[in-house]
Amino acid sequence: MLDDLDRRILRTLQQDPAMSIPDLADLLSMTPARVSRRLDKLRETGVMRGTRAVIDWVALGYAVEVSLRVTLDKTQTRAFDDFIAAAREIAEVIEIQTFLGRVDVRLSVIARDIGHYQAIYRSRILTLPHIADIEALMHVARIKSDETLPV
Repeated sequence: MLDDLDRRILRTLQQDPAMSIPDLADLLSMTPARVSRRLDKLRETGVMRGTRAVIDWVALGYAVEVSLRVTLDKTQTRAFDDFIAAAREIAEVIEIQTFLGRVDVRLSVIARDIGHYQAIYRSRILTLPHIADIEALMHVARIKSDETLPV
């Protein structure tokens, strides 16, 4: 699906997503028009979903991250849909993942400090629908957080 040129483009953009098309073309010894066509193809096929700003939430004053493992009451037919819709509305929930197994959903929650987390937990998390069980894991350190793929 990807040829060597596509891989070179993706590797370069993973290192510097803000690189301009002319600079990318110059680095890869290509014309800007050819790079632009390749990028369009990568977007059209869904390989590249776009670029984004990665914001360091710790730098914004959010010093606490908690991972919540949630088991839902699956006797309720809309348990997943209702829970996920409500969890999406909580600004401090920065990630929602679903699983097969004993744990159904994992939420990543950020807070300014423990007091702020407790307030979010009591007023927003515990009011989410269809929770059968919930386990909180306090993040201590992020050892690896890299979305760069080996292309």
